[in-house]
Amino acid sequence: MTPVLPIQYDFSLQRLNTFGIDAKAKAYLRVTSADMLSHIKHDAFLARLPRLVLGGGSNLLLTGDFPGLVLHMCTTGVEVVREDDNAVYVKAAAGENWHQFVRWTLQQGFGGLENLSLIPGNVGASPIQNIGAYGIELQERFHSLTALDLDSGETFVLDRPGCQFAYRDSVFKHALRDRAVVLDVIFALPKKWQANIQYADLGQELSARQITAPTPQQISDAVIAIRTRKLPDPTIIGNAGSFFKNPVVSKAQRDALIGRHPQLVNYTQADGSYKLAAGWLIDQIGWKGKNLGAAGVYEKQALVLVNRGGATGQEIVELAAAIQADVLSRFGVMLEPEPVFI
Repeated sequence: MTPVLPIQYDFSLQRLNTFGIDAKAKAYLRVTSADMLSHIKHDAFLARLPRLVLGGGSNLLLTGDFPGLVLHMCTTGVEVVREDDNAVYVKAAAGENWHQFVRWTLQQGFGGLENLSLIPGNVGASPIQNIGAYGIELQERFHSLTALDLDSGETFVLDRPGCQFAYRDSVFKHALRDRAVVLDVIFALPKKWQANIQYADLGQELSARQITAPTPQQISDAVIAIRTRKLPDPTIIGNAGSFFKNPVVSKAQRDALIGRHPQLVNYTQADGSYKLAAGWLIDQIGWKGKNLGAAGVYEKQALVLVNRGGATGQEIVELAAAIQADVLSRFGVMLEPEPVFI
């Protein structure tokens, strides 16, 4: 007999998205076990509804009410599953808070995730977005994940190639979008750990602390200090962190931009392309600290859009579009949003 799922209807999502957008879901399920997900396809009404998998709500923009079923992943659990000569393999459930998980690995003496400290959201969303910060991307520490196909009810495992990782991208944004739910993720944390302090802000922070040979914990502390200074606390002012991806351009386009804007902030990529600092581009066109209705650009970091209080998702969309248009007009570069628009 199929159990009755504790579905809630006309459910407010305001406290479940870091932008603090006041939107509702037609149906909502707080998922505390994989078994709950497997029963959805047996419910004729729920099976017909559009689905939205929700973690920490830190990488989405609700542009209106969601006319379907929100699956809020709240599963927990962290454990070391094995180790070999190269790495310790740690598994975390999808509903685990990302930063708390990073803190746990550091407390166990495992380095590898310290550069990704204080990133908002949950573990299950980390491979979907291929999160990254301060010189590290998740794919560098990723081993595998287990996911559930909501259509078939079957679980499956994906390794790194199977996830098709790219810059803030993965297969979950394409072929598996709205179909698969990440259940848990296994990370390979290197035994032969080496500090990654190539990112300029991080190197400067460590120098200011007179640290020349940092430990993983010291790097984490430095990253937390930088992020705290630059980024607003979403519990105080609604935001989704960096709103735009740093655009990648060809050498020819970068050289042309340098000719017109000698101070252009850019970084060489392994394939010979160049990554531009989106925050710098936005700052140059004067948007930092400005508002459009109740939506605004954070005064300490132009890459962050904020909810000044009572902003709708549409107001955030309009602000983003205005910024995109101005950057395109000035620099010939189209900014791409990081959050998923729902």
